[in-house]
Amino acid sequence: MARTVTYSALVLRVRAAGESNRDAWFLTAEEGILRATLFGGPKSRLRSHVAPFHRGTLWVYHDPVRDTRKVTDFDVLSWRPGIRETYHRSMAALSLAETILASHGGGGNWAEALALIDKTLDALEGADEGTGSRIGIHFLWNWAELLGIRPPLGRCSSCACEAGQDEVLWYFPGDGGLRCASCGGISPKQNQGAPRGEFLAVGPGGRRWLKTVESLNPALLSRYIPEGESFRQVRALVLGIITAALGRRLDSWDYI
Repeated sequence: MARTVTYSALVLRVRAAGESNRDAWFLTAEEGILRATLFGGPKSRLRSHVAPFHRGTLWVYHDPVRDTRKVTDFDVLSWRPGIRETYHRSMAALSLAETILASHGGGGNWAEALALIDKTLDALEGADEGTGSRIGIHFLWNWAELLGIRPPLGRCSSCACEAGQDEVLWYFPGDGGLRCASCGGISPKQNQGAPRGEFLAVGPGGRRWLKTVESLNPALLSRYIPEGESFRQVRALVLGIITAALGRRLDSWDYI
C-alpha cells in the first residue's frame, strides 16, 4: 500500500529526469540518503523549493509495489541565498554535498551528519574565499570523525608515543595514521619537508590549528587563520584521509 513519509531533510543534488521532471537526492535524519522524483514544470512551486542546499521538512509518497518515491511537499526552513551569491561559496557547498553522497550519508549517523552539514552551510553562506576553504576543511575533518577514520593528532599510530609540541608527524595513506619520524623511516632531511611521495608531513602548526578548531562552530573560523604552509599541510592531510576512505579523489575538492 502506498504511503507518505515525513523527513527532516537537506537537498544535496537535483538533476533533470525527462522533459519536465527532476530527480532529487536528500540527506535525511531518518533514513540517510534518499532519492525521490519531483514532478512539475518550471512554474511549479515545489521546483523552486527543492533546490540544492535548502533544508526543511520533506514529504515523500512511497509506492512499495513499484518501489518509487515522489516528492509531494517540501517546507523550506533554511533557504541560504548567500551560497549562490558567489562562485566560491556555491562550488564549496557542491563539493561537500558530493562528499556526503560519495560516502553514503556518513554510514548510520544520519542525524549527526545532517546537523554537521547544516551548521557548515550556515557558516559558508556569508564566508569570503579564504574562510570558505577553512570551513570546507573543517567539515571534512569532522566528517572523517563521523566515518570513524580520523587519526589522533598527538600520538604516533605505530609506537603510540606522544608527539612533541614541535615535532613533525607523517601521514601514511596505507595505514591511515600519523607516524613519528622514527617509525616512518623518515630521514632528518625529509623531516624538514612537506609532501614526499607516499607520505605527507603534518607540522605542529597544522596540528595545533586542527585541534583548536575541530569542536568549534564553523561560523567562528574567520577568527582562526593558520599560517599558509600549515594550512597547506592540513588540507593535504584531510583530503588524503577522505580519499583513502572513498577510494578516489573528488574533482570538486579543488574548490575547497
